[in-house]
Formats: sequence, structure tokens, C-alpha cells
Amino acid sequence: MTISWVRQPSFEAPELLTERTRLRGHRVSDLDPLARMWADEDVVRYISGKPSTRQESWARLLRYVGHWRLLGFGYWAIEDRHTGEYLGELGFADFKREMTPSLGGVPEAGWLLAPEVQGRGIATEALTAVLQWADANFIGDRIAAIFDPAHERSIRLAARCGFAAQGEATVVGTQALLMSRRRPLL
Repeated sequence: MTISWVRQPSFEAPELLTERTRLRGHRVSDLDPLARMWADEDVVRYISGKPSTRQESWARLLRYVGHWRLLGFGYWAIEDRHTGEYLGELGFADFKREMTPSLGGVPEAGWLLAPEVQGRGIATEALTAVLQWADANFIGDRIAAIFDPAHERSIRLAARCGFAAQGEATVVGTQALLMSRRRPLL
């Protein structure tokens, strides 16, 4: 059985440019800044609550690349368009989460920025670009996102970008807020 989410799958992350960022596929050279970001307690407070080891960050980087190779969508690295500095990551995934209700094959949006660039509108700019990409490329009409209910900053960002609360979900025994966004009618 073949599952398809994307009209014309891309097996490499397409480059997307915004005013201040370049969204591109992950590279081996992203490991150090990615690992630093995921090891920061403040950054992961509302995601896992536990800093990641370098080995866990390496597995995450491989998972991002694997999504593009196997599913035709995934996460982009966010870099400063002018300096090349790694700023974070965002995109879509199918993590096969143990959760109730199930996402049922709906792509899950997610994002994470380095602490020094948070609060500057980078996430809004980059998320807007990837949602435009999704609107043009996803077959389904919905994208989901799940949040720690206390993660107000990300919940506000999701709402600004068209996500609406759908209710509670349980993810591996932990309560989460489930939000979704429907593709705009063209």
C-alpha cells in the first residue's frame, strides 16, 4: 500500500526564500547548531521537557532528511538569508505518534527556533512560507499541530497562521492541545 500526501513529491527539501530567511534541506554541517538548540532547557521546555543528547539530535537530523526521501515532505533548516547562520527548523512530519485522537495520516506541523532569534518574527515569516508551500503541494485539506497547553507563544503563532483549536489530545500519556488548519479555498 502506498500512501501519498503530496501532489508531486520532492525528495529533497525545496529552497524557500523569505525576506530574512532561507529555508533549505538539512545538512550534516547542521548537527552542531541543531544539537546546541535541542540541548537548551529553555528551548525544549514545552516540547519534551528534557534536553536532547547529541546522539538524539543526530537521529532527529536523519529523520528530517528521511521524511523528504520517503514521504516527499519534511522539515526545513531555517538559516539567516544574509549570514547563513542556523536559526532553527520547521516543517511537516508524520511521526506515527502514539496519541488519542490519532492524526490519521494528517501531516503535523512543527517549529523550533534558537533562543537568540525568538520574538523577532522569524517563526511567523518562515511558517507563512512553508504553509504556502503546503497549500500548493499537499493533497489533503488539513494540517495538524500539537502543543503543550502552556506553550502560549507557539499557540498564538499557530492561531495567527490559521490554525484553530480542535480540542485535547493525549500524547504518550500527556495532555496536549490539538490544533488544525484547513487549506484555504482558491
